[in-house]
Amino acid sequence: MKKKIIYIFSTLILLSLGGCQKLDDFGDTNVNPAATSEPTMSALMANVQAGLGGYAASTRPGLYGQYFSETQYTDASLYSLPQIEFSGEYAGSLMDLQIIIDRKESNNMVQIAKILQQYIFWTITDRWGDVPYSQALLGVKNANPKYDRQEDIYKGMIDALTKAVGAFDASAVKGDLIYAGDVTKWKRTANSLRMLMSLQLSKRFPAAGGYAATQFAAALNDPAGYIQNNTQNMTLNYPGGNFKSSWFALYNGRKDYGESKTMTDLMGVLNDGRQKAFGGATQDQTAGNALESSSVGVPFGLVRAKVEAFTSANANWARILRGDFRKENGSIVVISAGQIALARAEAANYGWTSESLPTTYSLGIALSYEQWGLKVATDYLGQASVA
Repeated sequence: MKKKIIYIFSTLILLSLGGCQKLDDFGDTNVNPAATSEPTMSALMANVQAGLGGYAASTRPGLYGQYFSETQYTDASLYSLPQIEFSGEYAGSLMDLQIIIDRKESNNMVQIAKILQQYIFWTITDRWGDVPYSQALLGVKNANPKYDRQEDIYKGMIDALTKAVGAFDASAVKGDLIYAGDVTKWKRTANSLRMLMSLQLSKRFPAAGGYAATQFAAALNDPAGYIQNNTQNMTLNYPGGNFKSSWFALYNGRKDYGESKTMTDLMGVLNDGRQKAFGGATQDQTAGNALESSSVGVPFGLVRAKVEAFTSANANWARILRGDFRKENGSIVVISAGQIALARAEAANYGWTSESLPTTYSLGIALSYEQWGLKVATDYLGQASVA
């Protein structure tokens, strides 16, 4: 009996070994010949840039600032859905950019990737505070990166942007949807980011001769320049189809968000003409009524039943942006000339620069109006609550 058991066991082992050999005979049958085994740097660059609109057009910060209101599912605006997970940002766009940096196929693509990384890190630390930065994106070399202090992250981002501006050369760039490889424009963008980030440190370093003021002035006076007019805006132009504007997605078969009453009331008090662009009377983007504006803001913080009752009673409640500004092949401005001019005005107000506060402030407002296809009224700037 014992011999039979040993014989059977030995036979099973031999059969299993033979089975393994037969599996090996299949060779690369299970390998997808159409799959990409190595990433294409231009594809990674284009994919990351296409996703930037999701940061610039994010609704959650707009809810917390009460620019927007929820019109159906009101959990986020009632603070019952905290967003505490940011690992996807690291595993996605940030890691794709890190691959471009590590492969070093093109120096200029490396510098663009570094600039884009700082923009994404900026959005992350502004939302979550202390996060992994100095030890992030090392993969298996460090699976548990430390959390850096937000102040150190800001200093790291500003330093990285400064170095990127000075590191561009004549190498080719592929996959650049924003500036088509124009390094002059990327330098301006990096300096503009340096200015905005420096201002974020104004409470930590308020002194005119302090770190924040010094970094702001360095970016302002950099020979490469900064974004000064709307033709220089950092803008994503979406072709539609598989790459649709993030603003389009807000009302693509849904209507979950509106402009808040907090916002429309303020715009009304100031008689701010930009409301014609900021609030749309319909979710349509291409129909004849897509050009209709609305100032009927949605009250912020209502429970679902009450907000649905409001939108039912007010069919022309203000959607976020007028319809023609959220076409699927529309544009999303990531950094605007108006934003930078107002940053210069703020720096002048702190005494960080010798620029004229009234001049830069008025310029910022005028550029903002122009961005939306409007012209600022003289009496608007003359109001005591605006001037």
